[in-house]
Amino acid sequence: MKTLAILVLGALLLVFQQQLSRDQQAAPDWAYGYQRALRPGDVIAPPCPETARPFPDCAYAATLPPRDGIKHTLPGAAASFTRVEAYYDFGPADWYPEDHPPMPDIVAHGRESAGIRACALCHFPNGQGKMENGGVAGLSASYILQQIEAFKSGARRSADPRKANVKEMAQVARLLTDEEKHAAAEYFASLRWRPWVKVVETDTVPAVRATTNGLFMPLTDRPPMALGARIIEVPQRPRDTDELRDPRAGFLAYVPRGSIAKGAALVATGGGKTLPCGTCHGADLRGVGDIPGIAGRTASYLVRQLWDMKQGARQSPVMAPVTARLEVSDLINLAAFVASREP
Repeated sequence: MKTLAILVLGALLLVFQQQLSRDQQAAPDWAYGYQRALRPGDVIAPPCPETARPFPDCAYAATLPPRDGIKHTLPGAAASFTRVEAYYDFGPADWYPEDHPPMPDIVAHGRESAGIRACALCHFPNGQGKMENGGVAGLSASYILQQIEAFKSGARRSADPRKANVKEMAQVARLLTDEEKHAAAEYFASLRWRPWVKVVETDTVPAVRATTNGLFMPLTDRPPMALGARIIEVPQRPRDTDELRDPRAGFLAYVPRGSIAKGAALVATGGGKTLPCGTCHGADLRGVGDIPGIAGRTASYLVRQLWDMKQGARQSPVMAPVTARLEVSDLINLAAFVASREP
């Protein structure tokens, strides 16, 4: 009996140590658009009570583009826009109207009287989005509606309190009418998710700065920096993405050497830590029914969602046990492989 008690105690201690190790893992701050952990006194996303307007009450104050009247162009675009027009909250520039069907009003303009900015501002008219938010093209309408309800109820939050656009999205979800929800969901579900990320294995990456909402921008006047155990994702055409909201300019995801192969093995077998991803997301990772496709999504978004689920900030009875034993290194490997797949 004494031997059995020792064995049981040892097993319980091992489980406790494993759980402690998981709980003490350093958060992947880089996935949220930050290069260091949250510290006391840091600015965090403003509180967003139910009476608040999504914009500007629930968002960081943005630096407005210069009102210089200068018209800019993008490759292959018939129209030209100023930077102010490109970023107009309630009717942002639509550079390539030929890339998508007519947008519902809530997507194209939002509802200014309620502070709901146009869906197309962050997610783009083609639904591709950027690394600091989420791409919504190619998701089923019912899945999009599920996520709107999760934002509304608080079941989908950010594990990093600095991430203001998640709070804004929650408030938008609370204020959308049923007609607006369905119009937006059906519109984005009608779009195809296009190749958007080029994954590059490397040891060093460009130095970067982060914009207000977490977009990493490369700094050409500084020496490269060591990548280490993280993913750094930047626009392929930085100026076009940052200043003009180019919906055709994708992203470069710099990942550690060997991470794609490690991720492929983990996706295929679960590595004794989780289920093979294809069990739910399909053998090609392009989704099955209302289960979303994940192939070719931005790497930082993938890590961010997995971490949110692991921490319980994004509640998912299905994904919580799937992510429970994954370490940050596993998330990096998974995201490197999945982002590299053809959508």
